[in-house]
This record gives sequence, C-alpha cells and structure tokens, in this order.
Amino acid sequence: MKKRSLTNALAAMVLAFGTMAGTAIEPSAARADPTAPPPLTDLYGLTQIPTEPAYTQTNTAFDFVITVSTPQVAGQPELDNGGHHIRIVLPSDYYSNPAKRYPVLYLLNSSYPGADPASFWSGFGAVNSTSGMIFVMPDGGPRGWYSNWLNQNSAAGAQNWETFHIGQVIPFIDANLRTLADKQHRGVAGISMGGFGALHYAETYPDLFSQVATLSGDDDLSRNSMDLREAVVASLTEVPVSFAPSPAVGSDDVFGTPYPFSVVYPYSDVLWNNVDPGAHAAALQGMGVSIYVGNGGGGPVPPVSDPHGANIFLEWWLQGAAQRLKANLDAAGVPSHFVDYGDGTGTAWADCYGGHNGLCWSHDLDDLIPRLRQALGAT
Repeated sequence: MKKRSLTNALAAMVLAFGTMAGTAIEPSAARADPTAPPPLTDLYGLTQIPTEPAYTQTNTAFDFVITVSTPQVAGQPELDNGGHHIRIVLPSDYYSNPAKRYPVLYLLNSSYPGADPASFWSGFGAVNSTSGMIFVMPDGGPRGWYSNWLNQNSAAGAQNWETFHIGQVIPFIDANLRTLADKQHRGVAGISMGGFGALHYAETYPDLFSQVATLSGDDDLSRNSMDLREAVVASLTEVPVSFAPSPAVGSDDVFGTPYPFSVVYPYSDVLWNNVDPGAHAAALQGMGVSIYVGNGGGGPVPPVSDPHGANIFLEWWLQGAAQRLKANLDAAGVPSHFVDYGDGTGTAWADCYGGHNGLCWSHDLDDLIPRLRQALGAT
C-alpha cells in the first residue's frame, strides 16, 4: 500500500508539472480555419517521429494520429518506423472556443495481431467530435497488458507500458491540449485486454480518474480465472503465428508464473494476484464504474448460427470474470453500471449475438459515451 501511495504521489506530481507546462506553451491556440492538427511539443520522454502517409493523408484538425518514440517501450515492429501511434479526437468547438478546456477519455485497445489504436477505434461511431470530450487512444501493443513487465530483457525489449501511459502520455496530453487536467474530468475505458488495463490503472491511480469502464474485459486474473491467465500466457508465447510480426516471449515475462508455486522468482503467482482487478475493488470507491459483457450463447462451443464464429467462446469466459468483479464491487460497497447482455436476445446487442466482436463493442460505446459525457462534465 505504501508503494502504491508513493506511485500515486509521483504521478500527481508529474501531472501537476504537465499542467504548468501546458500553461507555459499555450497549447492549441485559436485558429480561424483549422486545416491541420495542432502542433504538439515533445515532453516527458516522448519524441514525435514521422507518421506514415496512410495516416497523415487522412488526418484532420479534429481527428488525427501522431507517432511517438520512448525509451520506456520498444518500438512496435508492426510499424515501419518502430514508434507508437496515438490517435486523438478533439471536440468540434476546440478551435472556435479557445478559452474552453475539456474532459478527457482515454481508450485502451485489446490484444490482437498488429494492434494499432490508429485503426482499431475507427469503426466506432460514438468516438467522434460531437461528444464535448477529448478522446485519446494510445498504443497498448498487441500484448502489452498495460503493465511494466517483470522481464525487461525479453525478445520484445523494454516493456514499461504503465510508465508510458501514466507517466508520459497523460502529462504530454495535458501539456499540449486544453484539457481539464484533474481527476473529476478524466476517465479511462478499454476493450478486452484494454478493459483489464482500464481497471488496473483506475485502481492503482485512483487520484487520476473519476470514471472507469471495461468492455468484454479480462476483469479477473485471480486463481478463479485460470482460463484468463492462460489467455494472457498464450498472447505471449503463441507468436509470431498469432501476433506476427511481434516476437514470441516467455510465459512468465509479464507477471511471473501463473501458478501458485515456482522454482524461479517470484516463486508464486503473487504478481498476478497483485494486479487482479477484483482484489482491489475497494480502490474504486467513489469512482463511476461501468462493466459490459455478454456470453455468446453460453458454453465453449459457438452457436452454429453465429456468423462471427470462434470468438464467441472468449466472451463466455469473460462473463464469469465480469460477474466475479461485480460481486467483489458489491462486497466493497462500490456501485457499478453492470450490463450483461448474454447472447443479445431482446437487447440492442442482438445483432452481435453477445459475442467478442466489434459490433458488440460498438453497442457498448453507444451506451457508455453519453453517460460518461455527463459524468465527466462535457458540454
């Protein structure tokens, strides 16, 4: 607990410096007819490097992708230049109302081959300039797990994702854009692996976020969810076949052994227990918590009528994890907005069969974003 408090204090200090830096550089001055994204200043260990033409040619003043490098996380092999994409969506009145500041919602991507926030979030209509919020979508890697890895000498190189996001991206955004840089106006949400990341960050840094949402998230990494622990391990070891061109790494490189006993450090699954969202449910006290999950029809075998196929069984695992998280929240006296749409029958999720797919997540966001807009004070 002392370590967590110290980490929170350091993060708050970094963000305070970010706010002061943002005042000093006067981020995003008014432009009568913006035709390009605002200029951003390199800060907090992030260095901007050229972004591929595929994105620069489609960037607008309100929706754009930048590329950064950082010594905290090795460059993504999925990108030609080895950097990390960050997609940013600004509100429609950002340039016409230069005195106004805005709440920020951080969106964290799932684990998938060639993970790239520049493209991952493009199909979700709720992520747009009409919300009154700034959306920030930082690279989470194909299997970064929103953590500082135990093994920093794996084939993947430096993997300090938590430091990258909390210590670099957040203060970089607050310094360069007109954000409301406080807890009350900052939220974090994620899909699948990103759902775990959102919970992990909110629980570890409760002074930074007032809203957290997990969509089909890996919400339980306790021994009750050995299936999800094995899914994490699979994302590390079953490459490059599944996650090409990222290199395969060791099964214990992120959190050590997923089993209760081991002959190598840390000799048990203590690190998994330390990051299990349910174990720290009480840390979300006073925060708005949203949980979305389905079951794809139930059971490990996808219903034959489902056009989305084999990904259905993933959601079935996640339903149990979400229910255990909800039980832990209830036991801790933490209210939550819990939506379990099962196989979707009779709900807005009917057309996605309650599965682990983008159409279900689009419906999740359609329900989530308007509520967060009000909760974060967007106007």
